[in-house]
Amino acid sequence: MRYISTLLAVSDMEKSKRFYHDVLGLDVVNDFGANVTLDGGIALQTIETWESFIRTDNIILPNHAGELYFEEENMDAFCRHLEGFKIHYVHELTEHRWGQRVIRFYDPDGHIIEVGENMDAVVHRFIQQGLTEEATAARMDVPLDYIISCLKGDASVQ
Repeated sequence: MRYISTLLAVSDMEKSKRFYHDVLGLDVVNDFGANVTLDGGIALQTIETWESFIRTDNIILPNHAGELYFEEENMDAFCRHLEGFKIHYVHELTEHRWGQRVIRFYDPDGHIIEVGENMDAVVHRFIQQGLTEEATAARMDVPLDYIISCLKGDASVQ
């Protein structure tokens, strides 16, 4: 068995395709009308078709029971990019206690999207701000080996 994708029920397929392409940069891989596959492992399904598949007319949007998580290396540029769209925010850019900056907002149907700063970028940001490798590890509450691997570009240690 292997995981294939996450499916989201959407009320307006064209609007959702535009949102995921224009805001998040995802391209359509397959378009079967009522079902669209985007790169990155996301599938969009019309609500009407989804209702027939699961045999209910009780689809609850939004439900705040999950989110799609993306990572971005340049959070400042991404936040500027978002300014070009009418975005309904869960919250604007905030920083978690370990230093990762994140922003959460809704897609057109109220599904939560989180875009978090890539952890390598967090490490590099702290080092550029003058923290030592040891201080960065303490600030992020991660092992020193993780910091060193990020600085070397060795993603296998993560």
